[in-house]
Order: sequence, then structure tokens, then C-alpha cells
Amino acid sequence: MSERQIIALFDGPPQINTPPSSIHAAIGEDGMIGLLRDFYARLAVSEIAVLFPREPDALLAAAEKSASFFTGLCGGPPLFAQRHGPPRMRMRHIPFPITLEARDEWLRCFVAALDEAPAKHGFPAADIPAFVKFLEVFSLWMVNTSSPHLESLMKG
Repeated sequence: MSERQIIALFDGPPQINTPPSSIHAAIGEDGMIGLLRDFYARLAVSEIAVLFPREPDALLAAAEKSASFFTGLCGGPPLFAQRHGPPRMRMRHIPFPITLEARDEWLRCFVAALDEAPAKHGFPAADIPAFVKFLEVFSLWMVNTSSPHLESLMKG
């Protein structure tokens, strides 16, 4: 078995706008936790389920940890940094082989959870496009493993 080569699609973190602070104002930490629990429930049965905890308690803990990151990102207090230290998301994800296809599945699960978020969690529907745009760009920063699809895209 060969050792995985770590790749980066950008020279550094992407320079993108963070999601609107109106998201936190509308849903607060509890709404963000609800959204991320829905998202992680989708991940648990997705094509990339192997990348996530299998035990229900560990999956809920992962969802809540992610919710603390997104709470701060969306205008709330910096809960992730307060609870877990600096985010350093790319570094935290390096142990997991994230291909472009895995990123696409992750994004698909997040968008599906967002589709239900206005009704279930009070997520402002008008803010979903900006939130998804952030996810699209930021999630490319997490891609760290090449794949045939990515290689064909890079060749043009």
C-alpha cells in the first residue's frame, strides 16, 4: 500500500466572504446545533460515512463541535476557539483522505440539510445562497487527496 500524497488546491486559505451574521441572529447556537445534527445524520448514511464517527454519541459530539465553528462563522461568539482552540480546519482534516468526490458528497449532504433548515430551525432562507457559496469554496480547501476525477479536471 502506497503512502497518500497530501495535495492542496490553493496556495493558502481561500479569500471568501463569511456567511451573513443575520444567520446567528435568527437561529442562535441551538438552531445551528439542530442544523448540524441534521447534516451529520445525512453524512452517517452517505457515501462518505466511513470518514465520520459511527457511534451515535460520537456523531452527535462531532455535530456539536462543527456547530460551534459555524456559530462563530455566522456572527455568533467564537465558541470553537473557546472550546477547542484555533480552528485550523485544514490541519484538522489532513488525517482524512478527502477527495473532490468526497467533498462533493459532503456538500450535497449539507445543502440537503439546508433545504429543510428554514422550516426546522428558522434559518433565514435569503441567506442560504451566501452560506452555500461559502461552503462551496471553503470545502475545496479541505480537499487533500487526489482522485482520477480531480486529475482529469486539472489536465483541462
